[in-house]
Amino acid sequence: MDILVCVKRVPDTAENEISLEAGGADIRREDLVYAVNEFDNYAVEEAIQIVEREGGTVTVVSVGAAEAEEGVRREMAMGAAQGLLLKDPAFDRSDGLGLATILAAAVRKGAYDLILTGAQADDGAAQVGGMLAALLDWPFASLVNRIAVAGDHLDIGREVEGGSQEVNDIDLPCVLSIQTGINEPRYVGLRGIRKVASVAIPVLDAGALGLAPGSVGLAGAKVRRLDYFVPPAGTGARMLTGSTEDLAAQLLELLKAKGGIK
Repeated sequence: MDILVCVKRVPDTAENEISLEAGGADIRREDLVYAVNEFDNYAVEEAIQIVEREGGTVTVVSVGAAEAEEGVRREMAMGAAQGLLLKDPAFDRSDGLGLATILAAAVRKGAYDLILTGAQADDGAAQVGGMLAALLDWPFASLVNRIAVAGDHLDIGREVEGGSQEVNDIDLPCVLSIQTGINEPRYVGLRGIRKVASVAIPVLDAGALGLAPGSVGLAGAKVRRLDYFVPPAGTGARMLTGSTEDLAAQLLELLKAKGGIK
């Protein structure tokens, strides 16, 4: 099975204190420490495990500037066989549909049985996987936390509202967005990083992908970010103390007082 995993380079929230630019249109990005999006690491690990069981190859792809290559190599050090970088100034500030359009063009250049993405990336929109599937006219499932290969289809588990588990049969080829907790991503050691340090990573621009520059990036964006802002702080939380019975009684009275129950 040949699997393509989409990964993104994002600010590492564990290593940075995020603040806003003066105009509010973006975060301050100078001196930020970047890492591969956490959800994407789970997607890469799952792809590697599938190939270890079933055979095939794992290719990691990223849309971004030259710096995105570091993330691609990190996932190759994890165990992906190949990397691919989609880089062009025309891709800058693409919206979700623009990113999905770029990735779909790359998918059509290859021959893949399965596309994996993380459930969401740093803007939290969780839209690129579904849009990519729609552009390819492939079936799609989100928040996947279990995958079993069954011939020309997959048996997948999905996390749904309330913590319930949903089980589906989905035909191949398909696109799946992967939820954290599906596995435990393996440790990337220095030996693995050195092993892939000199491996050539193909770079495809808009021309190589057959994309008109105005169809993606800011020029082609249907959604444009207008503002970031930090909501004003509200009043502090009220802390309840006492025994379990006391807490239940206090909570009941508060709910009645606030109109939550009658």
